[in-house]
Amino acid sequence: MTEQRRGERLDQPRAPRGLHLPRIDADSFGRWAEGIARGMGTANFLVYMTLILAAWFLWNTLAPAHLRFDPYTFTFLTLVLSLQASYAAPLILLAQNRQADRDRVSLDEDRRRATMQKADTEYLAREIAALRIAMGDVATRDFLRSELTRLAEELDEAAERRRKLDRRQQEQKIRRPAGGEPLDEPRDELDGDYAHDGRQESPT
Repeated sequence: MTEQRRGERLDQPRAPRGLHLPRIDADSFGRWAEGIARGMGTANFLVYMTLILAAWFLWNTLAPAHLRFDPYTFTFLTLVLSLQASYAAPLILLAQNRQADRDRVSLDEDRRRATMQKADTEYLAREIAALRIAMGDVATRDFLRSELTRLAEELDEAAERRRKLDRRQQEQKIRRPAGGEPLDEPRDELDGDYAHDGRQESPT
């Protein structure tokens, strides 16, 4: 008894006890109702309906009296059209409800995807910002190029100074005689004479 109460839904009317109604597949019936509503909303249905009504009128008006099954005032035709209208309205409403359910599901899916895309976009934005911050501490191409240029200039200057020093040393060796005594030449700072003699000051 408890399990039966748990299985009952509060949003549906309770079925009368003792009366077992046939169960109808709501999905199959809904598809059938949508098919009828879709067919009634076409131009073919209007053309066929018009032809049937015209034939009904002509037969019950021009045919012999003993062959007329619905004489003037067309009571039976009125009944048929009333029954058609009374069934068409619920079928159309049922089709509209199913379409509304599909639209709601589609809207929920679109909302879920939009939320995921927004989260992905925010994540990518944070990652790009982090990369920009990290790239601020990394040497750029222009910085490396300027540093290499400066280093190359310093190396060129050092090589030029070394070349001048070697040339001066060679010139000093050429100017010294075989006995080792230096030639009688003026002493200057350019040739480094004072540095060789151990004196730092120049003569007056």
